Amino acid sequence: MIDQAAALNNAEWCDALCRAHGLPGVFSETVWTNPVRTPVFYPDAVTLSPEATAAEVLAGIDAGPGASVKDSFAALDLAAAGFGVLFEATWIHRAAPGPGDVRGWAVVREKDELAAWAEACFDGEQPGLFPGGLLGEEDVAIVRGEEGGAVLNLSRRASVVGVSNVWGEAAWPGVVAMAAALFPGLPLVGYEPDPAPAVAHGFVPAGPLRVWLKR
Repeated sequence: MIDQAAALNNAEWCDALCRAHGLPGVFSETVWTNPVRTPVFYPDAVTLSPEATAAEVLAGIDAGPGASVKDSFAALDLAAAGFGVLFEATWIHRAAPGPGDVRGWAVVREKDELAAWAEACFDGEQPGLFPGGLLGEEDVAIVRGEEGGAVLNLSRRASVVGVSNVWGEAAWPGVVAMAAALFPGLPLVGYEPDPAPAVAHGFVPAGPLRVWLKR
């Protein structure tokens, strides 16, 4: 199922980001969890199957204030554990794109370039969120063009490429073209609170997700 492939891909990206901070997570058949608090904007758990239970998720994380859970199938009820819904979003999917125009686009390969990318992506509010260690992740490509940027990550198990952290109002065509150039023949997945910009560039909705936060 597309939503399960997208959830696995997203969990692998979350794990790569956490590893770059020295905080690797743990994969099971139904959930990815991190036993310590993850970096800002990144969940402490991502469900990988609609069969995942609240008990499984909570057993693998520090469930104190600030904990967050990406409920990939909008199937959990974490209210009894003190969580509230932070936001809801939609998984998106696109069939493997053909070659596109990548003029002006490139993969970020140097730490100073990565710092500039992150400053633009997060409006200078989260310095250090994307550490230099990410540049050594062979299945992660951080891309940038004049129109904006994005993160692309390959899931070898699910045979999909994740598209996340897209910034720049006109970035989507370049992002799709870079995905086709770097990972030819593979479909694209991701999620967006507002899927309309992605849908305008060939993506289709692939199911709901929900992010829970314990305040």
